[in-house]
Amino acid sequence: MRKNTVRPTDLKLHQKSRILEVVFEDGSHFRLPAEYLRVYSPSAEVRGHGPGQEVLQTGKENVNIAGIEPVGTYAVVLRFDDGHDTGIYSWDLLYNLGTHQTELWNEYLGRLEQAGHKRA
Repeated sequence: MRKNTVRPTDLKLHQKSRILEVVFEDGSHFRLPAEYLRVYSPSAEVRGHGPGQEVLQTGKENVNIAGIEPVGTYAVVLRFDDGHDTGIYSWDLLYNLGTHQTELWNEYLGRLEQAGHKRA
């Protein structure tokens, strides 16, 4: 964890709407869809083991978060209902995903389109 990490003060899973709501100590408030968190999982299965080894995630439109487990005082593991549970979401990562949500989501949609995949 970085020295200047902004820590969450509240973390709520809204399973019906498939949203993880995160409030940070600096007042930032993010509503992160499960699909977005799943396709940007920090796991090696998604990110690969180095640059250029990322695996485009498709068919995740209806994925949900089945559980959240703390990892020390610096992160959580999100357990998705498609069986994926190997990514550790640090506070820094969740903050970054929230701060850059629009641009990252548009980037993902562009990669899907480029690969010829359509979201259901």
